[in-house]
Amino acid sequence: MQKLVSIDVGGTSIKYGLWDENTKQLSDKGSIATPDNIEDFYQVLQQIKDSFKDVDGIGMSIPGAVDQRTGVIGGISAIPYIHNFPIQKELEARLETKITMENDANCAALAEVSIGTAKDMNNVLFVVIGTGVGGAVVINRQIVHGSHLYGGEFGMMLALENQQLSKVGTAVHLGQNYNDKYDNNLSGREVLELAYKGDKNAMKEVQKMYDNLAHVIYNIQFGIDPEAIIIGGGVSANTNFIKGLNQTLQNLMINLRDIPITPQVKAAELHNDANLVGAAYNFYN
Repeated sequence: MQKLVSIDVGGTSIKYGLWDENTKQLSDKGSIATPDNIEDFYQVLQQIKDSFKDVDGIGMSIPGAVDQRTGVIGGISAIPYIHNFPIQKELEARLETKITMENDANCAALAEVSIGTAKDMNNVLFVVIGTGVGGAVVINRQIVHGSHLYGGEFGMMLALENQQLSKVGTAVHLGQNYNDKYDNNLSGREVLELAYKGDKNAMKEVQKMYDNLAHVIYNIQFGIDPEAIIIGGGVSANTNFIKGLNQTLQNLMINLRDIPITPQVKAAELHNDANLVGAAYNFYN
């Protein structure tokens, strides 16, 4: 049979779909607003599960530090009621089916390894640029969670001027910094567009973001030595963003003549469906 209910739990919505492991395809996709309490959360998952028949179980992508040994989600997220108790066992008892869970950024990375940009690679890093910066480490096509489940938390790494990358390496903070400095009200995307059109103030702020990202990417390249670093999140669909980041990395390497390689930065392929695909990959692997 090899069909699975794949669920992606987010702060605003719960996405779902039917995954066919034989064809590697998603179908019957839908979305429901994320409840603000756990009882309604259980009911929504029951509703989703009941809409599909004859499946192997449920694969879930979910925020937080997911401990797959205990079924407990540590850390914090926009959904406070899912944390710090054996939620996986509770869900399996209520829904009467096998359930697997994995962190959402890790799921996105697994999706790229299964059928995306990294499908022919074994060792990659996945950097998710959203409101903050998340990520994942994939070695031999397996997620490296780390001793404290903080593997891939690149947003916590220190960029230039000892600032956390999540504070200086995203389009969201780019917009905030630009607006504070130039008394405006633009989104990060709009600031990026201004820069690509040649606005000098926007170009200056965008370059700071690139410099911070390139600094951390350089360091993680030589800490783990992956085949490529895959950029996910909303900016990954922006070809100008990827070009600008790669150019900044190349400029950084010019003064490092004894370094034999330049980090290979590539855009993720699976955007909206990445977490659903990764949740399924995690279930079957």
